[in-house]
Amino acid sequence: MSSTIAAIDVGSNAIRLAIARVGTDGTFQVVHFTREPVRLGHDVFGTNRISPETIKAALIAFRRFRELLNKYSVSRFRAVATSAVREAENGDRLAAQISRRYGIGLTVIDPEEEARLVHLAVKDRIRLGGKVALLVDIGGGSVEISLATANGIVSTDSFAMGSVRLLRVLDQRGMNSTRFNHLVAQYIDVSKQRLKDELGMKRVHLCVGTGGSVESIGEVRRALFKKNSASRITSEELQSINRRLQSMSIAERVSQLRLRPDRADVISPAAMVLNRIVQQAGVREVLIPGVGVREGVLKDLVDEILHPGDHLDHKQVMSSALQLGRKYSFDEQHAVSVSRIALQIFDQTQTIHGLDFESRTILEVAALLHDIGHFVEVSNHHKHTFYLLQTGPIVGLSRLQMLLAANVARYHRKSRPNMDHESFRSLSTKHRTLVTTLVSILRVADAADRQHAGCVQSVGLTLKRSRILLSLKGRGDMLLAKWALEKRKDLFEEVFGELVVEESQILRTPKH
Repeated sequence: MSSTIAAIDVGSNAIRLAIARVGTDGTFQVVHFTREPVRLGHDVFGTNRISPETIKAALIAFRRFRELLNKYSVSRFRAVATSAVREAENGDRLAAQISRRYGIGLTVIDPEEEARLVHLAVKDRIRLGGKVALLVDIGGGSVEISLATANGIVSTDSFAMGSVRLLRVLDQRGMNSTRFNHLVAQYIDVSKQRLKDELGMKRVHLCVGTGGSVESIGEVRRALFKKNSASRITSEELQSINRRLQSMSIAERVSQLRLRPDRADVISPAAMVLNRIVQQAGVREVLIPGVGVREGVLKDLVDEILHPGDHLDHKQVMSSALQLGRKYSFDEQHAVSVSRIALQIFDQTQTIHGLDFESRTILEVAALLHDIGHFVEVSNHHKHTFYLLQTGPIVGLSRLQMLLAANVARYHRKSRPNMDHESFRSLSTKHRTLVTTLVSILRVADAADRQHAGCVQSVGLTLKRSRILLSLKGRGDMLLAKWALEKRKDLFEEVFGELVVEESQILRTPKH
């Protein structure tokens, strides 16, 4: 049975609505697209606030969107906002008015979520295979640069050099074009070292550019070089277009290149940014698939329809978590062992705790990364783990989900979840209960690999009335694991009932 979905993208340069029909095979086709030229970034990047006039224009745009959602009988939709609303002091006020008047909830997403959505859209259009792709999403407020494969984003970073921001910060008015272009180049070069660090020694197989300005650069390429397609541009063509745009006034770009006025001014700084990144990465061409955040949201909505109750991009989350662990030189063997055992316990006690897949993923992340605080200090590493997980976002998890994972990891040793700790006390009652349950599982799983040697391969739980019988399967006598379990099972018993550690099954070491 087909359905109709919609995505609303509140950017810094414009607000866009895409309505799509979903087929029975899970593919979708955009049947209506609307763009409202409301430039939120012009206000925010100059004053940190959205002006009353711009708020009024945004509300008018959303009134039209509400009418279109009704007209097309849209059954499921999502509205997201990026850097302009994220940075605006009164962004919450705008979101509240949109919700109250038109019943459209506006979610402000962070740069990592932007990158994830763009990657979702790109891999749906371009076969990445085993290649490493450099994804460059140039928006009005920021530029998201990600290294990704078909499996997920390897790393991502956000740079405050979006095209509208550059225009506003440097203020083109009263400044000749030569001086303006020079200042843009200087502004971009401030981020050069960060970009270099991001790329490191990784070999980039292909570069993908997204965003309205990048798509316009593709169209300019088609017109100037008499090409049949706007879906790619070589580095040489980009350099030529960059020089051409810098030599033209905004009026000339409108008349000669047939650009919209609200695109003609931002396309030059966008081309300069893209050219700098391409030169730094050493790629020969940029692919322009014509997708972005909107298509990523649509793909997310389709996944929710096909897989109700499982809305997390699990593969992406775990890929990002693994990269974060390696960044902090974690003990990967121990981390994987604890994570595996924690999930076995979670699954075998599911009839008791009744938690969902999201909770399982939070436990998996916390278990995998519970020891990364060792990178800072060994003695209080659980506390440092908490801080690192708060500041090192994982692509695919929301801020709340990260906070929950950080709390679970923080209590894997020493003190239990404690109301004296602000980070735990600030959680809702529901989330405090969730954290306590997951912590009780993690502490047992961590104890099972007390030697950090992977001796315990798996655990088996048998539920008998008020008792849970725990058996270990692994190599060696596993005496240290049994001792650690007896010492660390108290919280688990408070949550689930008495835990009895049974005789272990010793696996034979295979002969070589």
